[in-house]
Amino acid sequence: MRKSLIVIWVIALVPFALIGQDYVGSHKCKSCHKKEESGAQYIKWSEGVHAKAFETLKSEEAAAVAKKAGLKTPAHESPECVGCHTTGYGKGGYEIKDEAFWNPAKDDKDGKKAVKVMEGLQAVGCESCHGPGGDYKSKKVMQAIFDGSTPAGDVGLWTPNEKICVECHNEKSPTYKPFKFDERVKEVGHPYPEGFRK
Repeated sequence: MRKSLIVIWVIALVPFALIGQDYVGSHKCKSCHKKEESGAQYIKWSEGVHAKAFETLKSEEAAAVAKKAGLKTPAHESPECVGCHTTGYGKGGYEIKDEAFWNPAKDDKDGKKAVKVMEGLQAVGCESCHGPGGDYKSKKVMQAIFDGSTPAGDVGLWTPNEKICVECHNEKSPTYKPFKFDERVKEVGHPYPEGFRK
């Protein structure tokens, strides 16, 4: 009997282990990463091009690119575009939703929360470069990473690198421009100040 219960628990938990970390949206990063003394990472990101990536899909230029590409839906509703202009599309992050999703009833707290998370994924956000934040978003976990007691990779925190960038910055993009990682990372980088982690 006991072995049967253990087997049932293992079978029940396997799907959850396979799902991976949850995307939480860039707004969750803001509380700890907005202060100047810690590097103002959220502020620097929010003023940069990645934070505006989804909104660019609503422009006249994006409409022209979508039309030329033969897309049947507007750029901001086309998987071909949102894959590189949002966070985690097709990987458990941003999803294209209908009008009903975006307008939950006034008393629908879960619906409003879901909208807030989805809005937080409408950009090339923090988790696009650093990985889904569900397992590392808490201050306690980040402190454990800083003090070395928890390896960053064990909680899904990625170190941004060229491989991550070229998933989108490549010739498949209809607006591709030559991508030089070493130059671009300096433009969008937002490291902690020298000595901050000590």
